[in-house]
Amino acid sequence: MEIKGFKNTNIYFENQGIVKSGFAVKDKKIAPLTGGEEGLLELDDKYLVIPGFIDKHIHGSNHSDAMYPTFEDILNIAKSIAQEGVTAFLPTTMTQSKENVAAALANIRKYIEQNVEEGAAVLGVHLEGPFISKKYKGSQHEQFILSGDIESMKYFQEISGNNIRQVTFAYEENGPEFTKYLVKEGIVASIGHSDATAADVFAAAKAGVTSATHTYNAMRGLHHREAGTLGGSMLADEISCELIADLVHVSPEAIRILYKMKGKDKVVLVTDAIESKHLTDGVYHLGGQEVFVKGDEARLASGVLAGSNLSMNKAVKNFMTVTGVSLTDAVDLATINPARVLKIDDRKGSINFGKDADFAVIDKDLNVYLTVRGGKVIYNNLL
Repeated sequence: MEIKGFKNTNIYFENQGIVKSGFAVKDKKIAPLTGGEEGLLELDDKYLVIPGFIDKHIHGSNHSDAMYPTFEDILNIAKSIAQEGVTAFLPTTMTQSKENVAAALANIRKYIEQNVEEGAAVLGVHLEGPFISKKYKGSQHEQFILSGDIESMKYFQEISGNNIRQVTFAYEENGPEFTKYLVKEGIVASIGHSDATAADVFAAAKAGVTSATHTYNAMRGLHHREAGTLGGSMLADEISCELIADLVHVSPEAIRILYKMKGKDKVVLVTDAIESKHLTDGVYHLGGQEVFVKGDEARLASGVLAGSNLSMNKAVKNFMTVTGVSLTDAVDLATINPARVLKIDDRKGSINFGKDADFAVIDKDLNVYLTVRGGKVIYNNLL
């Protein structure tokens, strides 16, 4: 099913806020109404049209994981997260053997090359590890961690068909040359799983780091005599901070502190979700490890957090509740902000003429009724 556009409907337009207006969908793009369109949707005031969410850090959903090297698994994730209002995402790998990572990258490359129109769009890959700190490995496999290995990074990029869009790495273990390689390749350099000092973070930002991975989690914390990876990421204006707003990974108070420090343009909501998302409590897997899921928590047997069950619409709602910001400001953290970090804000991340027709229909409580990608319905609980 394709959407031809809207009329007389509440729409969150870029640089305008929420206005009662309309737009047409032409050639998969958002276009102005000319007056001759037919079949336009007219929604009552219960509904709001917003840009589609972009999740740049998600491992899996609905029994599938980005490390499972099959077409069906990536498609299953893409279709599953459409119910959250997500229209684009970066399937995210784990620190595993070089062979397993390569197999996952090759699979995602093939998926991208097939130009699949079902579900959310795969924008590329987020390579989380293996270039990380053993001290802050979190739920990653220590035996597969690599340090300062540019040749392995080049190999991964080649196997991926140059589709790696973000790399999470420990700057203090890999240094400026590794960072500069990522920047040269057009890859978002994201500091995370890191024992970097604040001084290291400032050097990283100077070298080209523009993102911090799941801020607060798996990084050197803030201390009054050494501000750590956390403090450095908060202070470095170049860095946008990912945030898992499930209220498990990060407390409400810490969320408010981050927002006060970074402002509305430099916080990016992510889910870091695993295969248990949209499923019941039980035992699941992440990176070959058993994960015990109960409610909103996903943990290894050791008690270490292992991803989340968070949906993107719930992340936005949680952020609104905790901070008291407006719905549109909260939506920005899951739309235009990640688009800017990924340097795709010229075509995605907001509703404006000429941009991709990626949008969702929600209500004030962030319930999702319709998700549209390129003008095509990928989730429907409205029509």
